[in-house]
Amino acid sequence: MGKSVYASVKAYSKKGKLLARSDFQTLAESRDLDELMTRIKNTTYADAVSDVQKPYTSQGIESALRGHLAEVHHSIARTAGGSSRLLDAYYMKFIITNLKIILKGKVLGKSQEELERHLNLRAEELIKQRDVVVKALVAKDLEEAVASLGSAQFGEDIAKAAAAYNDKKNIQMFDTYFDKILYRQLGSAIQGTRELDATRLIGMDVDFYNLLSVARGKLWGLDDAQIEDLIVSSTPLISRELLGRMISAGTVSDAFAELSATRYKVLVPDADNDLDAVAQFERAFEMAIYAASARAFTRMFSFATVIGITKLTSYEVRNMAAIAYAVEQGIPAETTMSKLILRGE
Repeated sequence: MGKSVYASVKAYSKKGKLLARSDFQTLAESRDLDELMTRIKNTTYADAVSDVQKPYTSQGIESALRGHLAEVHHSIARTAGGSSRLLDAYYMKFIITNLKIILKGKVLGKSQEELERHLNLRAEELIKQRDVVVKALVAKDLEEAVASLGSAQFGEDIAKAAAAYNDKKNIQMFDTYFDKILYRQLGSAIQGTRELDATRLIGMDVDFYNLLSVARGKLWGLDDAQIEDLIVSSTPLISRELLGRMISAGTVSDAFAELSATRYKVLVPDADNDLDAVAQFERAFEMAIYAASARAFTRMFSFATVIGITKLTSYEVRNMAAIAYAVEQGIPAETTMSKLILRGE
């Protein structure tokens, strides 16, 4: 109990240091990456980017930020002690993200050197899992990379991802199948936990994955069995029966209509085509998760605050990486700000 309380206090402390919307606006208005780096160094992320070398690139900045985030999350999990099984599941996202980059890179014929520029292995180093990722990185092609991961705890899912890609030739298959690994871990971690507030927050994540997987599966033309295979454990809010009705629906629009009697009815998209509908739903749900994560801090000493800060810091780093890319590409600040996951929208 003591460690959980200490972790909650630490979460409150970190929440107080999160960047404000005005900070993101200032970063987004940078004229170039040199100016962006100067402005980042005036924030709490000064140490995180201190080792980034010139000439600056958005990839280099993002890599440094992801390494910093891994250290933050690892520290939070250690502080939480016995309650950290839930946090360990979230930590998997760092490894999964790197494996996604590697396998998608193999499909696109990218060299090891090119891929290394997109990777940051700090998360793997902290838990001594670096070799797993490096084996896939040095593989000569997709087939060899998949084979190298065969003995990993998620080797079967990776093989399915590669098979689904070979069938549909849609590179986004890797995103969905790798996400399944993460959300299955989350679904398993909340089974039997007494942390009710945290369970509700994590349940939203599981719902998000399941619902988006159904929508994407229908968009990509997967058959019912393939979509069913993507589903991880259901939640009290979105039952297996409801997911089954969505899978059986004739169209993406019909599938979303099944949500009209759930708490997610306000997120049902109103778009002219299926692709826009799925994108609209994805963004609306992420905004809802962000808001729920912020609300987790209404109860002091709740373990939900620890989950909340884990998610809020992830969104913060993701927003900063998006800004770095936008500044590099000369995208107007107004456009960039409209794409970020922030409060007050």
